[in-house]
Amino acid sequence: MKLLTISLVLIGVFIVFQSFIAINAVKTEKQKFRVILKEDRFEIRFYPSATMATIYSNATDYKGLASSGFRKLARYIFGGNEQKQSISMTAPVIMNMTEKGSTMSFVMPEKYNNNELPTPNDKSIDIQQSKPVYVASISFSGYATDAKIKSNKEQLEQMLKDKNIKVVGEYSFLGYNAPYEFIGRTNEIIIPIEWKE
Repeated sequence: MKLLTISLVLIGVFIVFQSFIAINAVKTEKQKFRVILKEDRFEIRFYPSATMATIYSNATDYKGLASSGFRKLARYIFGGNEQKQSISMTAPVIMNMTEKGSTMSFVMPEKYNNNELPTPNDKSIDIQQSKPVYVASISFSGYATDAKIKSNKEQLEQMLKDKNIKVVGEYSFLGYNAPYEFIGRTNEIIIPIEWKE
């Protein structure tokens, strides 16, 4: 009976914790975009320019890039800068992975521009402005893996080919959740495309 009570209490604590995390995730500022077209499995979006903090890595896959890149960028926004300022976490975390190396970027809150951002202590962090871009996007749930990323990228590429939509750049992986968020995880693959409105 005592074991059952402890189990129920732990389950209750877990549910409350995950609910709290989910509420905070809703409040997290997200990178702005405009939906141009919705299809059954993917959508076309326009992303305006945004300010990014980016690190470069020799990693060639998600597993190799995820934790090391995240730690560097997290240190920067949690006060690892010359002004010792905290910067609010936003979503998504953007990863570009190739056989020649990878990048990970945090989107900076919209209130900042390049000149207003604190200067990183880590000189390997590059503050840059992204270019406006049209993309095709596909979503998947759960925890990301290299296999899931590859599968969804290939599905999106095939759908674009079927629709005669021209790809004009390399894919990016977008992750929206912290590792301790178990419920309602969202991941996306985006691919730059040629598009005229």
